[in-house]
Amino acid sequence: MEEGEDETTFVVEDVSKLIKDSIETTIGTSSYQHVRVNQWSTAIVEQCLSQLCKLGKPFKYIVTCIIMQNNGAGLQTASSCFWDNSTDGSCAVKWENKSMCCIVTVFGLAT
Repeated sequence: MEEGEDETTFVVEDVSKLIKDSIETTIGTSSYQHVRVNQWSTAIVEQCLSQLCKLGKPFKYIVTCIIMQNNGAGLQTASSCFWDNSTDGSCAVKWENKSMCCIVTVFGLAT
């Protein structure tokens, strides 16, 4: 990687850590509560966006969050992108505890 390239690169490891921190801060050791899911997902998305913007990189971001109760039901999710692989990127993180599963996806599109 060339000098200065890191400032304009979507670094999956950094974004993944940021997502995990946002989930842990918001949900932590909580048990699944249907009435709190909307609040949690909104907080996770907003915290991720806030932290991504603080990185100061030239990206537009899209953040999605799915929270589902762990009750044996299946969940399948997929995404596809048509973009410039040399500048744009995405990162998906699956987090779970005994009572719920959370999947957060971030798409970073170079400006």
